[in-house]
Amino acid sequence: MATIAIPFDTLAFVKELESAGVPPAQAEVQAKVLSGVLQRVEEARLKELVTKGDLELAKVELRKEIEAAKVETIKWVVATAIVILGGVVTINRFFPPFPIHYPPFAQEMRLPTAPTHGQGVPAPSR
Repeated sequence: MATIAIPFDTLAFVKELESAGVPPAQAEVQAKVLSGVLQRVEEARLKELVTKGDLELAKVELRKEIEAAKVETIKWVVATAIVILGGVVTINRFFPPFPIHYPPFAQEMRLPTAPTHGQGVPAPSR
């Protein structure tokens, strides 16, 4: 794993401390300690980074969860449809639908035809 160092100029840090009155040996120790702390912080940050392998593993896990959710959703939809159909059948058994009576205008309308012999009409005289 490649490490990315936080830019820290120890020489400039030591010179700054010495110019403030810190003895040179103490300034060097402080620079060394601070450099080590920054390195450990950077290493901790790198451990938290996600790799391509981590992403691929997460994608596979997510696909599995999505497939499981699809199957579960289909089960619920089918079960709900069965319950609704059962309820409709039960209601139809207890309360059958009323017969449909079409209004008279929906019946066949024929024009009257001229009466023929044998239907109560006398035969024409000769």
